Amino acid sequence: MSAGLSHITGDVIISMDCDLQDPPELVDQMLAKWREGFDIVYARRMNYRQDNFIKSSLSQIYYKIMSRFSDVDIPRNVGDFRLVDRKVQDEINLMPERSRYLRGMVAWAGFRSTFVDYQRPDRELGESGYTFRKLLQLGMSGLLNFSNIPLRLGLYLGTLTIILGIGLLAYQVFDSIFYQAYYHLYKWLVVVLFIFMGFLFILMWVIGEYIGKIYDQVRQRPIFIIREKGNL
Repeated sequence: MSAGLSHITGDVIISMDCDLQDPPELVDQMLAKWREGFDIVYARRMNYRQDNFIKSSLSQIYYKIMSRFSDVDIPRNVGDFRLVDRKVQDEINLMPERSRYLRGMVAWAGFRSTFVDYQRPDRELGESGYTFRKLLQLGMSGLLNFSNIPLRLGLYLGTLTIILGIGLLAYQVFDSIFYQAYYHLYKWLVVVLFIFMGFLFILMWVIGEYIGKIYDQVRQRPIFIIREKGNL
């Protein structure tokens, strides 16, 4: 898809899946929205695919995680069936990153967007080319490219570990002073090491933040995007 979109010459681009599940009848409605001034028109599915329970559940959990922790508001229940204006595609073509999550990249561009809702028909022939492994890779690309939450797990784990360690240490001190309880030296050392392990998690978070900054720099995305120019 990236290869095809890099050779586009028209004023408006519509992409759709090749399995014939995206109804071309929606093209007229999408063009009408584009003529109203919208730069991105998503075809939004109002029904869920007939997938097994595990696949459907994981898909819903994934979108909830993305909506909660992603730095970009990526629309739900949309795929690659969408319309984008040429200026939107020009900005996407300027992004040199090799790990590409086009759904997130289109949303990241920040142009005016709207939806055309439809009922997606069931697949009549063949099977989906997206295996569970490919779906997992696609999901990881979206999460890693548009969210820093994996890098910040060290902060959450470290903070929780330190709080629990201090609580255990306070309990042992209180129990020793007021109830004359005896704790072997190794028990004190275990609690202290537990607290220091929390600080190690936080140190990993600090390193992760630096890695995130480096990753943002290496991707070389535009610092800003100009929708249109005037009075220049």
